[in-house]
Amino acid sequence: MNPEASDDLPNSRRISRKSILKAALVATAAPLLAGGGVALARDAGSNGAPLTPTPACDDGDDPTPPQMEGPYFKPNSPLRTSLVTPSTPGIPLTVSGYVFGRACKPIPGVLLDFWQADTNGGYDMSGFGFRGHQFTDTKGAFSLTTIVAGLYPGRTRHIHVKVQAPGRPVLTTQLYFPDEPRNNTDALFDPELLMNVRNVGNGREGTFDFVLDIAQTPGPTDPPTGGTWATGTSYRAGDRVTHGGVAYRCLQAHVATAGWEPPNVPALWERG
Repeated sequence: MNPEASDDLPNSRRISRKSILKAALVATAAPLLAGGGVALARDAGSNGAPLTPTPACDDGDDPTPPQMEGPYFKPNSPLRTSLVTPSTPGIPLTVSGYVFGRACKPIPGVLLDFWQADTNGGYDMSGFGFRGHQFTDTKGAFSLTTIVAGLYPGRTRHIHVKVQAPGRPVLTTQLYFPDEPRNNTDALFDPELLMNVRNVGNGREGTFDFVLDIAQTPGPTDPPTGGTWATGTSYRAGDRVTHGGVAYRCLQAHVATAGWEPPNVPALWERG
């Protein structure tokens, strides 16, 4: 099987504040969950503090970056959420997550078309092995059952995916595995596309949230009722505020104190 070594390097794109931060975190001390991997915004650490998002959509500057399609894409993949059978060789892997727009609102009915190498690093070009598409549910969620992609010359482990919201352009990109030695030598590797992967029994579970470059406006029930979050303010359950340009809903009545900013205290505030 020929590697994707002939693929061009990704096109240059605007470097955002989070892009720089993400690269620095991955290279040094990125927040990890059990099994390694940069954590998602919706995951929380053992101390209850929110972890660094991957990717972020909290200030609108980081839609999921695109990557090249490569030579092994095939159209018309079957509709399915599992690419394996009980006898398929390889390390079992599930990948789940959500698809959001720029305002962090989930998008239902999004097409996700996945393809990847088998455990030996080969792509099925005669059939549709390790190929399949699905759609996000009413909550914008997806789940894929597969195996850990195999290695082949020139590339680190990765999973290809095309993501398309109804009536919108296609985002073509790739997902990567944390703690892979070849991440440091693969010219296409992008730390913003790292999945959060943890070991579970004999397999692994990965999570990743896609953020599409789609503008979203608040619905009629979304405008905050409590203005901008401020210390010393008494909040009731159900109150809505903004903090850092993001809307939050109060979960428990309390008086705001420095250090209790909404993104820091998920027990008191939820995004939305």
